[in-house]
Amino acid sequence: MYEDLSLYIDGEFLKGGGRREQDILNPATDEVIGKLPHASKEDLDRALAAAQKAFQSWRRSSPMERSRVLRKVAELARERANDIGRNITLDQGKPLAEAVGEVTACSEHAEWAAEECRRIYGRVIQPRAEGVRQLVLKEPIGVCAAFSPWNFPFNQAIRKMVSALGAGCTIIVKGPEDSPSAVVALARLFHDAGLPPGCLNLVWGVPSEVSTYLIHSPIVRKISFTGSVPVGKQLAAMAGALMKPCTMELGGHSPVIVCEDADVDAAADMMAASKFRNAGQVCVSPTRFYVQEKAYDRFVARFLDKVSKLKVGPGLEADTKMGPLAHRRRVPAIAGFVEDADARGATILAGGHPMGGRGNFFEPTVVADAPDDSKLMTQEPFGPIMGVKRFKTLDEAIERANSLPYGLAAYAFTTSTRNATRLGDALESGMVTINHLGFALAETPFGGVKDSGYGSEGGTETFDGYLVTKFVTQKN
Repeated sequence: MYEDLSLYIDGEFLKGGGRREQDILNPATDEVIGKLPHASKEDLDRALAAAQKAFQSWRRSSPMERSRVLRKVAELARERANDIGRNITLDQGKPLAEAVGEVTACSEHAEWAAEECRRIYGRVIQPRAEGVRQLVLKEPIGVCAAFSPWNFPFNQAIRKMVSALGAGCTIIVKGPEDSPSAVVALARLFHDAGLPPGCLNLVWGVPSEVSTYLIHSPIVRKISFTGSVPVGKQLAAMAGALMKPCTMELGGHSPVIVCEDADVDAAADMMAASKFRNAGQVCVSPTRFYVQEKAYDRFVARFLDKVSKLKVGPGLEADTKMGPLAHRRRVPAIAGFVEDADARGATILAGGHPMGGRGNFFEPTVVADAPDDSKLMTQEPFGPIMGVKRFKTLDEAIERANSLPYGLAAYAFTTSTRNATRLGDALESGMVTINHLGFALAETPFGGVKDSGYGSEGGTETFDGYLVTKFVTQKN
């Protein structure tokens, strides 16, 4: 059965009571599979009060206790991964194997935070005068408001939860209303792991209304958002006017550079699988491919062969490799990228059309030689479409890769140590992976630069945005 959707406030799961409800649709069938309650103003006030009250004790809790809760969450996540994953497939659309894998992989984020939260250290500074003691303390920032997206509903929400809670903060999460089951399941994991009431609160509603209300509350001291660049800029401006720090993980338009000395077949295989994972609805999805002239034909032929074998269908079917788009509106949006490229002289090498019948399906699409100023090569498509172009020199490829205001992720393939070093240094991106897929591990930071945001979650940096530095000096 599909998840029993609810709010989670002060340790209670809440629904009904005359609250407005939203239909939850299965994107593969357009069927209504659940009803999601929206929070009232009273619910938001209760969540804020509960988080503020809980912070007074949780901030002083032992790191060992926080670690115990987070470890239990990881254990429970693995036990329940199949059920949680099935519900993600039902409301978000990705293939079941991807959905279950999202849950099991993300249990490592809870375990990593469980270890790192035991090692939040301050330091002693040697004084200039006798009898003076100088201490630097790291303290939790306070109540956090977090806004997580629909494309990886479990992954993105758990990162924010374990970072805030591990640091000693309390948190109010507004998850994605279109794919809510994973975030409700997370609330149940923390509840069953023994997290004290009020430390984690979950609310739903009209996104702009809930975000504005929470950010403007004097109780909230920190904002974390994962989502689009335009919305991120609006929230960051709102928070900045109130001097509230943010972690912003925004959109990307990831370049891929394939040098002529690369293992071309391996690069094509790896990128074909990565490009169409979650139907391309991935912030680090490779989208702008620049392939050196001598490698171009071989790369494109191999890539197209992989695409031709990609089974598209409902995520619960065993042989499905790519599911539907999560929202009906994304189908004409992706078609718009194709139409613009076609009108401007590009060649559609594969796909390019919506798939008829029920559900939000679009063919895996490969476009060659779209102009550098076309929609496809300048705007994040967030779907199963990519553009590929030739380049002559590495300088040219790097210039093209850096030409956009995005800077989240970049990919490169080369067997030259010199080229690899240059690419790692020159690409303007928060994350660069060379010759493999190395993003989003629990022990590595995840975040972007330029319009793709600021701040990181994951790695030893995972608590940076949730801690404040206090200097204490005392003379005996």
